[in-house]
Amino acid sequence: MSRLLEKPNITMSIKSTGSQLSSTMTTSSATLSSDLDDAETLRTQLSPSETSGAISVPATTVTINVTVTPMRQKIDQVVISLISGAAAGALAKTVIAPLDRTKINFQIRNDVPFSFRASLRYLQNTYANEGVLALWRGNSATMARIVPYAAIQFTAHEQWRRILHVDKDGSNTKGRRFLAGSLAGITSQSLTYPLDLARARMAVTDRYTGYRTLRQVFTKIWLEEGPRTLFRGYWATVLGVIPYAGTSFFTYETLKREYYEMVGNNKPNTLVSLAFGAAAGAAGQTASYPLDIVRRRMQTMRVNTAAGDRYPSILETLVKIYREEGIKNGFYKGLSMNWIKGPIAVGISFSTYDLIKAWLTELANLRRVEK
Repeated sequence: MSRLLEKPNITMSIKSTGSQLSSTMTTSSATLSSDLDDAETLRTQLSPSETSGAISVPATTVTINVTVTPMRQKIDQVVISLISGAAAGALAKTVIAPLDRTKINFQIRNDVPFSFRASLRYLQNTYANEGVLALWRGNSATMARIVPYAAIQFTAHEQWRRILHVDKDGSNTKGRRFLAGSLAGITSQSLTYPLDLARARMAVTDRYTGYRTLRQVFTKIWLEEGPRTLFRGYWATVLGVIPYAGTSFFTYETLKREYYEMVGNNKPNTLVSLAFGAAAGAAGQTASYPLDIVRRRMQTMRVNTAAGDRYPSILETLVKIYREEGIKNGFYKGLSMNWIKGPIAVGISFSTYDLIKAWLTELANLRRVEK
């Protein structure tokens, strides 16, 4: 130890030039200074008897490894997808709720032709007679349905993409891309269908003669029409969601893929995502609209007395609409309204989902590093 405390005599043999010489001298000076400081600290802390001998102080290296198991990663991905999907669906449906209520009211009636003037008149009359909040009547039922529906749909889509190996390793699997979207739509619709029926019932009635709360919808249907009524129109909905969800997800994912091949950026900005989502919404709505008419007629059969109250099955509903209203004024009634609200809703939904998902993923990665 006495030798350590003495002023060291250092002789260096340097065979270096330029930056190597400067780097070597700097490193040697820093090491020398550190050794002298450590020696002084030891000299002051140890007693004379302890400093008379030689002491060897072992070096300790601390390494922090952050490991995340594959199961934890999958759970995090599912939770992030659920939260992102729920937020995206809630925002999209709230924005277009007045337009959605207007569309449903024209869809279920065969005695009133649809036009933009008629739809504006309906909105004005609703506002004048019931107030501005009436334009969002049924939105509580919509939120009760759309939050789990959108959460399940987006999460199921991620899982179906993984199961079907959609576009894996850069491949271009268009058929699987469409199938993953359709299966995601079927999954979410099957798990939340009674809430969709309740939302339709509240949308076509007022607060004085119809249902006041979501609980009242389920109670009255259960007591007066039976529990099977909660799934009336289910198969028409499933048949409609196959082209709708399949086309929507297929169009959106395909446009993102083409954008990446052209620009080289796999994360388009918000405006581009909105445009892609709008195109996907327009395509999906057009592909599935006739079956959307069928399911609304079947869902609101008891409360829609103007329609004759006779829509017992998909086939009979199709025949009745065709005979009484024709193709354009029957199966595509209100489609122009859907071309407005559909692209807005789907555009907001897809872009919001991607944005929130990216933000939550980054936040989760930061938390892992901090731990």
